[in-house]
Amino acid sequence: MRFRVGAYGVIVRDKQILLAHWNSRGRSGWTLPGGGIEPGEDPYDAALREITEETGYVAEIDSLLGVDSIIVNAHNRRRKGRPAEAPLQNVRVVYQAHVVGGELRAEEDGTTDEARWFDLSEVKTLRTVSLVGVAMRLYYERPRTGHLDNLKKK
Repeated sequence: MRFRVGAYGVIVRDKQILLAHWNSRGRSGWTLPGGGIEPGEDPYDAALREITEETGYVAEIDSLLGVDSIIVNAHNRRRKGRPAEAPLQNVRVVYQAHVVGGELRAEEDGTTDEARWFDLSEVKTLRTVSLVGVAMRLYYERPRTGHLDNLKKK
C-alpha cells in the first residue's frame, strides 16, 4: 500500500467557497485547494503553499478543522491501458483559512486547471472529490468562536 499526506484549505467568503478543479489521469472534479506535503514540510506550510499554487491567492490559516483518512483501492487507481496500481491511503489535513492577498488565477503546469468561487448552496450540485464532502461536514460542525465570527464580518 502506498501512503500520501496532503494539506488543504477551506476558504469561505461572503457565503462562497473557493474550489480548484482537479484534472489528472483522465479523472476530474472540484476539490479544495491543497495537495501533497513535501518531505520535511510542515502541513500548515504545505496548505499555504498549495493554496497559492492552485489559486493565486495568499492565505492565512485560521484553525485546524480536522484530519481525514481514506483508502483508495487499486482498481480505482487504474490508469487507462495500464495494470492496477497498489492501494493508496490518503491522510488529509483540513484547515480553515482566509484570503489576505493575491489574485485569482489557474495553476500553471499542475494537476488543477481552474480555481473558482461557488455559492455554498451550489456545492452539492457540483462534481466533487470526496474530500469536499468531508470538508463541508467539518466546516459546518466546527466550534463557533469569537475570532471566527469576527473574520466573517470583514
